[in-house]
This record gives sequence, structure tokens and C-alpha cells, in this order.
Amino acid sequence: MFKLFPPFVRGALSLTGYALNTLFWVPLVMLVAFFRALIPLKFWQRWCGCVANRFAEGWIGVNRINQNLTGQTRWEVRGLGSLQRSQWYLVLANHQSWVDILVLQRIFNRRIPFVKFFVKKELFWFPFLGQAWWALDFPFVKRYTKRFLRKNPHLKGKDLEITRKACRKFKTLPVSVANFVEGTRFTQAKHRLQQSPYANLLKTKAGGIAYVLGAMGEQIHRVLDVTIVYPRGVKSFWAFLCGNIDEIKVRVNTLPVHGDLLGDYANDQTFRRNFQMWLNNLWEEKDQCIEGLMIC
Repeated sequence: MFKLFPPFVRGALSLTGYALNTLFWVPLVMLVAFFRALIPLKFWQRWCGCVANRFAEGWIGVNRINQNLTGQTRWEVRGLGSLQRSQWYLVLANHQSWVDILVLQRIFNRRIPFVKFFVKKELFWFPFLGQAWWALDFPFVKRYTKRFLRKNPHLKGKDLEITRKACRKFKTLPVSVANFVEGTRFTQAKHRLQQSPYANLLKTKAGGIAYVLGAMGEQIHRVLDVTIVYPRGVKSFWAFLCGNIDEIKVRVNTLPVHGDLLGDYANDQTFRRNFQMWLNNLWEEKDQCIEGLMIC
């Protein structure tokens, strides 16, 4: 409908659409969170959680309509056939742009339980979205560097406790927990600084997902290994709004959660080493997958 407009106009219209859509759904989500807090009964809180998630799925659904109206991206997505909304998933993905979040929301909306991310604590104050993430039980985490923890040893393990607390909430209602295991967005500068062994990826950080699997045990039914590729190069969120991302390719690989992935990552050195090896092997395969998708 708006695809013949100049890119800047499409971007402005798309951004306006996102803003209006957010202003419509966020008050509804916050209202549900308010009523949930009034009555501390499990069945009531579970029902309110379901309603809030349905509102969030409606929010994403309207965003998809916005993308279709103002964008011209060709989507090539494979691997969604066996997914179910009644199961728990751990979603792992490479990270290159803020667009990645919109990609995951779009491809998984209403195919699996609502996808929830670990969010930096500072983002709680982000207008509207931060409060909506809180109301939807997104876990807010505080990242500490090794240098900071050496000076403040009493805070060691605090991030693990936050993860465990969030996972207790996740046990009451099917959920998809998403994690960008590289810890940050890929750039060539970061790639060089890390001396990453991968051509298209940064080094992995295994602790976060190991803690999720350890806290939730066998309740996680599957791991979804997601590879996101922008064949013509990674572009900004604004470029996506303007319709300047021509093509996005996504591959979803469904993996079993076997017993070797469940253990005490913090205290069992053997388990930690084996878990890191499993994740590094997964990242080697992802690196090769990206190479293939860039060529095709």
C-alpha cells in the first residue's frame, strides 16, 4: 500500500504505526498486571498471565501488518513445521541488529509460546516498552564485569539468582525463553577485538542458557537454534522501517534437551567444559550455515 512512497516517508509512517500500536496495547498489558497484583492466587495469576501474553501476541500481529504495508522485505524462513504452543522452548540466535528481535517475534508469533528475552535492568525506564516488559514478566538482569565482581565479591552469583527467580515464574505457564548467547551485537570491530574463531559470529557466553536449563530442568522441551542472515549486509532498525532491507533469511533447527545439557554449571567444572563444547560446536555449524545462506 505504501511501498511506492519514498523510503523516508515509509520509515516515518512505519514508526508512527509502531508507536500507535504500542500506545494501544501497553495500557492493556499494564491493566492486567495491576489486577494480577491485587489477588495473589495462583490460578488468578496464571489466567492474567495468559491474557497479558495474548495482548502481546496481538501487539506483534499488528506490527507484522505494519511491516507488510510499509516494507518490501523478502522473507525466507524454514524450520517452523514441528512447533507447538503448548511446549516450553529455549531460543538461541545470533545477534547483529535490533531488527533481530522483530524477526524472532514475527516468525514465532502464535507458533510457540510468547517469546521473552532477558533485558538489561536499565531498560526498565525505557518509556512504555520497559514497563510493558516488566508487566509481561521479562526477566531484568544486571550485568557485572569480572573486574567489577573482583571489587564487589558480595555480588557474585546475583545474576544467577535473578535467572533462577525468573525461571520459577516460567514454570507456571508455557513460555519461550530467548537468549543472544554472544552477549552483544556482532560488529567487525568486536570480532577483531575478540579474535573470534568464527568468520561470522562472536564468541559464545554459555552461562546464561546453562542456568536456564539447570533451573527449569526437563521442563524445557526443545532448544530452537535460530540463524538470522541479511544477505545484502546488516542494516539499522531505521533501514528496516524504511523498507531498505531487501531480504532476510532464517533457519530454525529444533534440538532435543538431553540429560547432558542439565547440570550444575556454577560448581561442576566437567559439566561446564562439556556444555561450552556443545555450544561451541553449535556455533561452528551456525557459522557454516551463514556462509551457505550468504552465497545462495
